[in-house]
Amino acid sequence: MDMTNTCYLMSNNTCFNLARMENRTETLKDRILTRRLKLELSQQQLADKAGVSQVTIQHLESGRNRTSKKLVEIARALGVSAEWLMSGVSPSKAASDRFESNVSLAPQPRRSFEYPEISWVQAGAAKESVQELNLADCERHASEAWAGDNGFWLRVVGPSMTPVFQEGMVILVAPDIEPENGQYVVARMIDTDEATFKQFIRDSGRYYLKPLNPSFPTTPMDDTWEVVGTVIDGKLAKSVFR
Repeated sequence: MDMTNTCYLMSNNTCFNLARMENRTETLKDRILTRRLKLELSQQQLADKAGVSQVTIQHLESGRNRTSKKLVEIARALGVSAEWLMSGVSPSKAASDRFESNVSLAPQPRRSFEYPEISWVQAGAAKESVQELNLADCERHASEAWAGDNGFWLRVVGPSMTPVFQEGMVILVAPDIEPENGQYVVARMIDTDEATFKQFIRDSGRYYLKPLNPSFPTTPMDDTWEVVGTVIDGKLAKSVFR
């Protein structure tokens, strides 16, 4: 008899099965798909619960995107923790599996992640070079957005993205998130390593880097450009108030 899907209770009443024990190479896309199917949700239903687009769920489950700025919301919609979705470690008790109790749960603190602030010169380097940087001495800022293991902050310089992004603000860059039309990105010129912060525009099969300040020109993207990462958060740095 096939026992792989039989539920076994551990001493702490946690349920596990042999299938879970035998598959220790699951990734984020596998855990999202498995959990969604367990809850009998379509991609669109999960997207609606998490407040994201169906394309976001599709890209995550296909492995096209390795993370998302909405990972916490997606995890909440699936009834698990963001940590478990990313690593498979320390899963929270799913909301659908909780037993009835006359004891209410205390409000949980919002989760945040810290990332280093690097320079524009460092951001313009190839991704492999950025990963090799010594970031121990970099100022760090917290965010509720998950930017992946290689996320970093940059300080806005110049007026090209005003009035939304003022000079002195810091922006959080997620190198592993592919930008969608209208999102903000940091891009670099491959030959010169010059990095810039602009809005990513896709129009009729062509790509552009558009400033929010109309005084600056829009730049067509060709094979001399590459996207460093998608901007998923922004704020005034604490150092601005010192």
